[in-house]
Amino acid sequence: LDRCDVLVNNAGGAFGLEPVAEGRLADWQRMYDVNVLGSLRMTQALTPKLIDSGDGVLVMLTSTAGLVSYEGGGGYCAAKHAQSSMAETLRLELVGQPVRVVEIAPGMVRSEGFAVTRFRGDQEAADRVYEGVPDPLSSDDVADAIAWCVTRPAHVNIDRLVIRPRAQAAQHKVHRVR
Repeated sequence: LDRCDVLVNNAGGAFGLEPVAEGRLADWQRMYDVNVLGSLRMTQALTPKLIDSGDGVLVMLTSTAGLVSYEGGGGYCAAKHAQSSMAETLRLELVGQPVRVVEIAPGMVRSEGFAVTRFRGDQEAADRVYEGVPDPLSSDDVADAIAWCVTRPAHVNIDRLVIRPRAQAAQHKVHRVR
């Protein structure tokens, strides 16, 4: 690239819901490789271009799983906690440079394939995650949040934006219509 004004580290992937003691090493490795090392590689490759742009924005798309852990989410939560920590560290390391570092942490998003991947292709299990939940977030909702963050004036940094559907009060508290 000749120029890069915005980098959105949209690495994502959750594989399995086994308890930590039964977690599959390959799943944990894949979650770390995709979420953490994928974001690291892109950040290392493009940070010089973001600085050179004079007003770069680095967006780390994490998850509320990076803020609050939940049973069965050990590997995914660990990877998202690592991404959240990476965003905080980058903000410290890049202070004084013309780069804003934004973390966007979505909650329940019904996106193309996320839950199906987590349940290893089991569409019925994936559908149960959203069963009865009125209006989970969509990919467009997250894209809108990203666009809003990166279009703030250059002196405004959105450190962390947590976005959830109204039906989700917390990781463990979701309103479902029966």
